[in-house]
Amino acid sequence: MTAAAAPVKTDTSPFSSDRTASGKCGVTLMNNQVGVVMAKVMREQEGVTITPLPSMIRVDAVNRMDFVYADISEALGEEEDYFDAAQFEENMSTHYGKMIHEDDRTIMFASPDDAAAYLGWDLPIKS
Repeated sequence: MTAAAAPVKTDTSPFSSDRTASGKCGVTLMNNQVGVVMAKVMREQEGVTITPLPSMIRVDAVNRMDFVYADISEALGEEEDYFDAAQFEENMSTHYGKMIHEDDRTIMFASPDDAAAYLGWDLPIKS
């Protein structure tokens, strides 16, 4: 009895990864009343893509996106200072990219260099 030869694999795996920078950043929001309104506000920004899913909402952007708290508060029908960083964190479950919280907004950057420049940081170069 001879052993069967192992099959030769010719296709690339659907689980392979690409480690090159995507130039994108994003968050996953809860698919609840606040998350739906946040996504509606973000849909109006240039370069932002919204993907509603059964239990979450993906919000992806090219290069940068700003979650302006006053805009979200207004869309929720609340006072200008109602929505804040705590509400943002409560409704966001995951993110990718560099996140900066300010008093009036949360900013997502695709590039760590862009985030550092925004903050006025000089990132060291490692070889």
